[in-house]
Amino acid sequence: MADALGTRWRQAGHEVVAGSRSRGGFGEAAAFGTDAVLLAVPYAAAVDVVAGLGAALRGRVLIDCTNPVGSGFALLTAGGPAAAERIAAAAPAARVVKAFNLCHEDVWRLTPPVFAGRPLAVPLCGDDAAALAVVRRLVRDLGCTPLDAGGLDRAGLLEATAALLIGLWLGEGADAQAIAPPMEFAGRRDRPLQSGPNGVPLRSGGTA
Repeated sequence: MADALGTRWRQAGHEVVAGSRSRGGFGEAAAFGTDAVLLAVPYAAAVDVVAGLGAALRGRVLIDCTNPVGSGFALLTAGGPAAAERIAAAAPAARVVKAFNLCHEDVWRLTPPVFAGRPLAVPLCGDDAAALAVVRRLVRDLGCTPLDAGGLDRAGLLEATAALLIGLWLGEGADAQAIAPPMEFAGRRDRPLQSGPNGVPLRSGGTA
């Protein structure tokens, strides 16, 4: 993820520094990140990594692309705080935005990620308006479209979506994109809601 996204951002004109335990320190990379710091480590190490960076993340936009997905495509954070919220708690001086967690690294290497003429949409969750503006620009620099998915308290929904999609793609070999209808069929706002069986809301003329 770091190489795929970093390479594309470098091509877009950004200066990029990568840090790892074996090639350049995490602290050096975090201190360099004047625009943003991408946290692209296994989820199991994410909290410890950001906690160890301390002051290097103060005021930084910290982009969390981790996925807490374990054996059997299970969501490791089910019933508790989302991964992004745990990362934010471990780095309280950083401005955390959840993004880029729904696609395999190969998707980010596409120039640009456009499918059937439609640019890939990237949902973002975060609480800091200025941080979200930075990440939106980075999304657009990839040729993608940023989507506001709410505050960081909704990051768990993105992480659960990733667990579902990964399970469908890898476990079932399914075309997971086919689970969502086109926008014109997703919700007709020109018809009033009615109550269907068991109180399920239906659009006029719709079915359960």
